[in-house]
Amino acid sequence: MSAGNGNGAGSGNGNGAGSGNGHQATLRLRLRIWRQAGPDEPGAFLDVDAPGIPEDCSFLEMLDIVNERLIEDDVEPVVFAHDCREGICGTCGVMINGRPHGPEKATATCQLHMRKFRDGDEIVIEPFRAASFPVVKDLMVDRRAFDRIIESGGFISAPTGTAPDANEIPVPKDVADFAMDAAACIGCGACVAACPNSAAQLFTAAKLGHLNVLPQGQPERWRRAEAMVETMESFFGSCTNHGECTEACPKEISLDFIAVLNRDYLKAKVKNRRLASQA
Repeated sequence: MSAGNGNGAGSGNGNGAGSGNGHQATLRLRLRIWRQAGPDEPGAFLDVDAPGIPEDCSFLEMLDIVNERLIEDDVEPVVFAHDCREGICGTCGVMINGRPHGPEKATATCQLHMRKFRDGDEIVIEPFRAASFPVVKDLMVDRRAFDRIIESGGFISAPTGTAPDANEIPVPKDVADFAMDAAACIGCGACVAACPNSAAQLFTAAKLGHLNVLPQGQPERWRRAEAMVETMESFFGSCTNHGECTEACPKEISLDFIAVLNRDYLKAKVKNRRLASQA
């Protein structure tokens, strides 16, 4: 994670954003950016007039341009999380006009381009709003609750360096496709931010789904299902099938994975209770 204050900025340095060369269409935007010094500090919106924003730059590049101008005015730059800027790491993620990642479906914040907005638009930029994602500073939130879910069971126990060649383990194509669809989850947290209950079922279901259907994931399948679901429930709200999670997901993870999660969790409770009674 970086703070978007010069150590990850890509604006106006050769990529075309903010070049001001007169050959690129630009926008004048009115930004309302959430500023908050820390998790226990009160926050408030900062109103920023942002002229000359190239319409072909990304949303994060736009924030870079704004931060450069704030620095020139001796104002502390806005902190936001980012890393790959290619839509694969899940580090970025803010609420844009009340929607996780903004108005473009199946698009992470770093992939959203300013041409999706119009000249004169007001854009409200906030951190993800969920009690399980406390604000670190400004637009950056703490998503370590996701790490706790992964730590509880998102792994396999195969000894490293001794795994057989992948082609030696037959995997039906439909199973491989299902696992790949689940593994597309980048863990950005948009599903939690979009859910009225701040539930994390879609994230947990994706992490369970890509392991529980493959041969390599079978030894821990039932222990994994129980541990990950119960860890999730200790941090997040409950799913009531609103469906907002999959609508906000930049990778369009299907609600079908939640059905698989519920099935595996119920089976796990029965199997694990039976094993405990036999011990």
